[in-house]
Amino acid sequence: MPQLERTPRTVAATGTAPETPRATPTLALTSAATAVALMTYTAPAVSLPGIAADLHTGVSAQAWLLNGTPLGLAALLLVAGSLADDYGRRRIFVAGTIALGITTVLGGFTTSTLLFTLARIAQGAASAAILASSLGLLVQAFPTPKGRLHATGVWGAFVSGGIAVGPLVAGALPGWRTTYLVLGAVTLLVAALSARALTESRAPRGGRPDLVGALVFSLALVALVAALTLGRDGWLRTPVALLFAAAVVLMAVFALVEHRNRTPMIDLSLLRRPRFLGSAVGGLFTGLAVLGLFTFLPTLLQRTLGLSPLDTAWLFLLWSGLSFVVALQAKRLAGRISSRHQLALGFALHAAAVLTMLGAVGSGSWTRVLPGLVIGGVGSGLLNAALPLVAVQSVPAERAAMGSGAQQTFRYIGSCAGVALTIALVTSGGGSLAHGANVAAVVSAGLAVVGALGVLVLRERS
Repeated sequence: MPQLERTPRTVAATGTAPETPRATPTLALTSAATAVALMTYTAPAVSLPGIAADLHTGVSAQAWLLNGTPLGLAALLLVAGSLADDYGRRRIFVAGTIALGITTVLGGFTTSTLLFTLARIAQGAASAAILASSLGLLVQAFPTPKGRLHATGVWGAFVSGGIAVGPLVAGALPGWRTTYLVLGAVTLLVAALSARALTESRAPRGGRPDLVGALVFSLALVALVAALTLGRDGWLRTPVALLFAAAVVLMAVFALVEHRNRTPMIDLSLLRRPRFLGSAVGGLFTGLAVLGLFTFLPTLLQRTLGLSPLDTAWLFLLWSGLSFVVALQAKRLAGRISSRHQLALGFALHAAAVLTMLGAVGSGSWTRVLPGLVIGGVGSGLLNAALPLVAVQSVPAERAAMGSGAQQTFRYIGSCAGVALTIALVTSGGGSLAHGANVAAVVSAGLAVVGALGVLVLRERS
């Protein structure tokens, strides 16, 4: 009797539905893995004081504790997206999920700032494989525009859900090490289910992985984040200037490498497309304005208002929970408002939200931040719903993972820079934390306005 075929069926990137589509399990597993990746990313937002105390981390170095994961994400998202399209989205997704589980468990056993930062960078690299391949898998599982609208909306909502639940888990469990062990175990469970349930798809171009481009790009990001982190002790110092110069030179080298490579991480000709540029601007300013401020704000409120990690997590659930709900419901806006205008509205609401928080840190009452968290949650939900849809619309369907990776690269570049800039603004200058928080809020609002204008100007050409 002939044996049944047990290997995953490969689906060509033709834009047609597979013979026996597994849309529901694909959406469930990619959303679950994405949520866990974001939980790992945001968990230190409320446990940073405890981590810093255990690892004897100074104020300046705390930016690295927060920035490790977004640095790994930004450095590897582009190459992960290209690898997923070329060598199999399911393969890269499962490998990334396994790697995230292992590195998260290892992070729970670290004993120094350096080791924890390295673990966070590794978690970011693994998360890059998950995030970049997820949308590629969804594009194949949901080939119709209506299906993709639904799938990207749900996926974007789980981005918000992961951001919401991560701090709650960190605040509820007894210690940050336990948090990492639990998250690692959950991630490995998702990996096991994904290996059995997902269907393979790819769009091979031939050629070799762009490892040189990935290395140069990673070094440029490290130089940029280091410059922003050291800048809090003086922006005009020679080391800071040299690091900024190195980042610029390395990005120029990266552009040259990509131009000459037959299979680059990113097709530079896409930068001439307004839709792709709008996707990049949306991702970049979401990181700079939204993630930059809200990643450090929980720690700031603990220090100034005396809130516990769990109290802070429940407070921020108002922001992230609203973001989750709004992202799920945002698909109802389809046909009434374009994705570009939805992004602009999200940025405008974030700007309004942080301006309502002026003076909140020095007020002595947590109730002062409530209006800002509500308004900001709605804005964040609109952004998280629109960004994945814009990402897959900005590139051909067969390059969906690369398009997702490109947008999210800009998002986490912005996050790295935004976190470092926020900490620098809050803690530098010799003023009070309350004054520094007001400065950071005004800067965040200004960046959000620039982001809104950017996505509006870069409109699609008829």
